[in-house]
Amino acid sequence: MHGLPSPSPPLLLPPPLAPGDAIGFFSPSAPATAFAPTRFERARGFLEQRGHPLVAGRLTGRSEGYRSASPRERAEEFNALVRDPRVRCVMSVIGGSNSNGMLPHLDYDALRRDPKIIVGYSDVTALLLGIHARTGLVTFHGPALVASFGEFPPLVEETWAAFAAVVGGPGRGRFELPAFPQWTDQRIEWEQQREAKQTRPNAVRVHAARSEAGGEAGRVIRGRLIGGNLNTMGGIWGSPFMPEIRRGDILLLEDSLKDIATVERSFTMLALNGVFDRVAAVLLGKHELFNDAGTGRTPMDVLRETLDGRSVPVLEGFDSCHTHPMLTVPLGVAAELDLDRGTVSLLGPWLAAGDGDAGR
Repeated sequence: MHGLPSPSPPLLLPPPLAPGDAIGFFSPSAPATAFAPTRFERARGFLEQRGHPLVAGRLTGRSEGYRSASPRERAEEFNALVRDPRVRCVMSVIGGSNSNGMLPHLDYDALRRDPKIIVGYSDVTALLLGIHARTGLVTFHGPALVASFGEFPPLVEETWAAFAAVVGGPGRGRFELPAFPQWTDQRIEWEQQREAKQTRPNAVRVHAARSEAGGEAGRVIRGRLIGGNLNTMGGIWGSPFMPEIRRGDILLLEDSLKDIATVERSFTMLALNGVFDRVAAVLLGKHELFNDAGTGRTPMDVLRETLDGRSVPVLEGFDSCHTHPMLTVPLGVAAELDLDRGTVSLLGPWLAAGDGDAGR
């Protein structure tokens, strides 16, 4: 996939998040604690009410306009939380556009010594995939402090329940990701929001592949679950921080606020790199406020065109994305896609079972 792919390190498993464990938060790109203080305080209170003390990153409240600080400063904020033995989960406050600049400066040895739950989404995909590529640590494409837990009930409670079910243990055996009854991508200025967003009924759609014999291909697909925010992956593509997309992988793709031309370019980038010739299936996340440029076409329409007859099944409308509520998905672990039922199950393991199990 890139010029000289490094051998994948053994899978490294973080311990579960136990009741009372501290959650540290950091600002890897956009300074949400500075520009959305009301939502930040609401999110902080929500997690504290669930029994988790919060440890603030040193850049909390800092802003350089489009970012919280320099790449080195942002990396040191993250590293300090990783080195803090109290902190068992390190959560981003939001994404942005420049998390990839942190990757050369992260303390990967500290993560190997003391594996922790690393969680975020959007631009934080660069860190999730980069850390996984360098250490083998299972990372989690899931909620961010301000963006996710600053939302109002009932959506925030559904996001929390899905998060807690995945990171709270046991982290092995079959676990079917929940199906949310409702969802939203309504946009309300954060500091002006005073009530829950309007929702619509939820559903996923399965676009099954065809076999060479003309019938439907296998209806249950198992493979390694990998991926995240597609636009962000373009910022690490071809580098040692981008895991190789392997034959048989189940590939998660999601994006937000993009126009159809950008989405077509991103899907084409994957096709030109042979990704759709290798993956076993695609989980296509809901695209927040997609701009179809007046064409009436959807991201699925663009993906179908880009696949150009390739036999790749797609689950459209997956909820680990920029919409609310949000699923939490461990990256780098075995998963199963059931095309008949439209469900995704984790097969694991994705959490350490107990003392001495980390890294197995």
